[in-house]
Amino acid sequence: MSEPATDPIPPVVLGIGVDLVEITRMQSTLVRWDPAFKNKVFLPTEQAYCDGRPEPWRHYAGRFAIKEAVSKAFGTGISEHIGWLDIEVQRDPATGAPSVRLNAKGQRLAERRGVGRVLVSLSHTRRYTVAQALLLGRRERETSE
Repeated sequence: MSEPATDPIPPVVLGIGVDLVEITRMQSTLVRWDPAFKNKVFLPTEQAYCDGRPEPWRHYAGRFAIKEAVSKAFGTGISEHIGWLDIEVQRDPATGAPSVRLNAKGQRLAERRGVGRVLVSLSHTRRYTVAQALLLGRRERETSE
């Protein structure tokens, strides 16, 4: 049996972000600004998922928190460097775990920063949802002479 291949340059955390959203605030925002807010912040696939769930505002709050956490992990926040629609929150149908796909500016920013993978985690209480994002990548090892 052969030994598993090891990567000489292990992945490193390039960024970390966290965001907390008050669920009732998201509910109020959706009521007041629908559909403009939804269309500005969420892709059609995200809207379809959330709108198809009981208490959709809870699911919108989670996706909002993940997008904020990812933008904070990049150190830019939502800005000209990465926008709301550049971060797509997806859901693994088998496990229910959230994941992220970066689009357009998000993908280009990740490439420039050497980000190979974005990990996200999401948790809820009755009042709040919290998301965490980690950017993983590789850094060249420094050599000494």
